[in-house]
Amino acid sequence: MKGNGAEGAGPPAESSCPPPLEWKFSQVFGERIAGEEVQEVDIISAIEFDKSGDHLATGDRGGRVVLFERTDVKNYGSRKDMEKQDHSISRHPEFRYKTEFQSHEPEFDYLKSLEIEEKINKIKWCQTANHALFLLSTNDKTIKYWKVEEKKVKKISEMNVDALQAVGNGSISSSSMTSPIGYLPNGGCSERPYGHLSYDLSFPPGGFPSLRLPVVTSQETSLIARCRRIYSHAHDYHINSISNNSDGETFISADDLRINLWNLEISNQSFNIVDVKPANMEDLTEVITSAEFHPTHCNMLAYSSSKGSIRLIDLRQSALCDNHSKMFEEREAPGSRSFFTEIIASISDIKFARDGRHILSRDYMTLKLWDINMESSPVAIFQVHEYLRPKLCDLYENDSIFDKFDCCLSGDGMHVATGSYSNLFRVFGCIPGCNEATTLEASKNPLRRQVQIPSRPARSLNSLTRGVVRQGAESPGIDMNGNSYDFTTKLLHLAWHPSENSVACAAMNSLYMYYA
Repeated sequence: MKGNGAEGAGPPAESSCPPPLEWKFSQVFGERIAGEEVQEVDIISAIEFDKSGDHLATGDRGGRVVLFERTDVKNYGSRKDMEKQDHSISRHPEFRYKTEFQSHEPEFDYLKSLEIEEKINKIKWCQTANHALFLLSTNDKTIKYWKVEEKKVKKISEMNVDALQAVGNGSISSSSMTSPIGYLPNGGCSERPYGHLSYDLSFPPGGFPSLRLPVVTSQETSLIARCRRIYSHAHDYHINSISNNSDGETFISADDLRINLWNLEISNQSFNIVDVKPANMEDLTEVITSAEFHPTHCNMLAYSSSKGSIRLIDLRQSALCDNHSKMFEEREAPGSRSFFTEIIASISDIKFARDGRHILSRDYMTLKLWDINMESSPVAIFQVHEYLRPKLCDLYENDSIFDKFDCCLSGDGMHVATGSYSNLFRVFGCIPGCNEATTLEASKNPLRRQVQIPSRPARSLNSLTRGVVRQGAESPGIDMNGNSYDFTTKLLHLAWHPSENSVACAAMNSLYMYYA
């Protein structure tokens, strides 16, 4: 997966470039009607596929976690069985709503007089066990470990007596129970206590037909979410990242100044492994913006900073990993510094490729692909919305310049994706010499904003996907396709299926899914 600038990677011949992915709409959940007002609590704030790709989780600003499960694989048997039979999956991925639960509630920190929002910042899937699903969810301060499993609910019919027959035969209580007898002096009691069965009670032949014994009528299954652990009181600043370790036992949580290491089974203590807080807060120059464990090496993790650097640390070196083993940072071009340079250089998200060889980072204007064996410069840079550069002053005034966009990689590492404004997201190919770049809109017609090529009057959807320039071909003032951009509709969160070319993205309260 070498990109532009990799050593020994000469641009291949044009014929060696694979055809660009042809994206199609798959599904939408929570689609908005035109003119419908979206409630703040319904806006999606986190998306995550599990490792198998058969489950998808979303979190929203109202503290809810919604789970979806894949249905097309179940209809055709397991994926492994189909691979053994060399069965090609012709159907596109289909998901359905599975369950939802309230993960976090709004809280108030009385010591700091601070309101703690219920908004879900991150969701991470954990290893499954005994057909139960496990996941971590976090808001600004508290991480919770959830178990979601199916429980069989037994319904038992009530033991009852037919009211009509009871009236016809006379009162059962009057025929079976003796009348109360008054107590004697000094606590004595006459012949029989109250409630004693009468000896003259006679049972009809065959018993009472109206008396029914309880029986189990049905065993329905329902999904139940239970909070197994709560990891709290470990962060003074807002949590921006959580990441599972490949050992299946530990995870990290990161805020602006610290990264803590937790054991899933121990909620009352954590180990501080990174601390960038200076002795004097006036000396603070950068903060931690994202952190993630290496996908296969349990001793390695990476974290990014607001200055645009990525540090790789090795937990075997020391208990407190303030000293990094590698640092990835692009050198600033001479004379290019401006007031906005440091703001737009801040990295909002990093992701390891599945093989662990590459790291993808997203700053405000670009995606960068790094080789962990080459610290000097990224192997590829992808311009996301270069047409906004002349508008940085406006973006600063309305605070849009501080928006945090997610990024993601395909399972094979051949494509990367990230969001932009006007509910657009961009997909780039990573093969050197191939300028594949596609712009899609989060709607049922994702290709309607594609570049129109005037030299070809007859155009198909396939040709439209190939007309978007990969880097820096947008004109200022409008977006790359001549449409006016909208800073209020931003696509911040998206996720790529771990084994297929399928993308899930969030546009406000709607979850859109596409496949290629």
